[in-house]
Amino acid sequence: MDTWEERIDAVWAAASGEIVDGDVVARIDALAAERGPDDGRAEFERAGARDSAGREAEAVALYRRALALGLDEEHRPQAVIQLASSLRNIGAFDEALALIEAETQEHPDSSYREAVAVVHALVLASAGAPARGLSVALLALIPHLPRYHRSMTAYAQEIADRDT
Repeated sequence: MDTWEERIDAVWAAASGEIVDGDVVARIDALAAERGPDDGRAEFERAGARDSAGREAEAVALYRRALALGLDEEHRPQAVIQLASSLRNIGAFDEALALIEAETQEHPDSSYREAVAVVHALVLASAGAPARGLSVALLALIPHLPRYHRSMTAYAQEIADRDT
């Protein structure tokens, strides 16, 4: 018999490349129910299903609950990223920015730092600060360049000032 994790992964793999619909949400909910109502990971999966189905407002509450219940260090940053993205999609830019900026500050060396930066950039752009968003994206990319770190950092910081 497959583990719970393997069965969750199988649902997501089957839905890959497709629009997530009520059937996927129901399948995730059924698996989540096996772990009970106070399991952070189960709530995270329920949130992700709704998020993928375009039901961001429902997902927001479930991501918050998952984070409050506690998640491991693999899923906690994913929940923060996905929550901030959902908040952006429903127009809660200030809350999304606060969440993503706290994640950046509290976990600067996270393996998800580039994903955090991408969401940060998207939130800034959606909130009417596209130059600051571009700056955040560029600053996340610069460490991966073979050269030009100093000059590109200066340019990225200069661009950010255009929104102030």
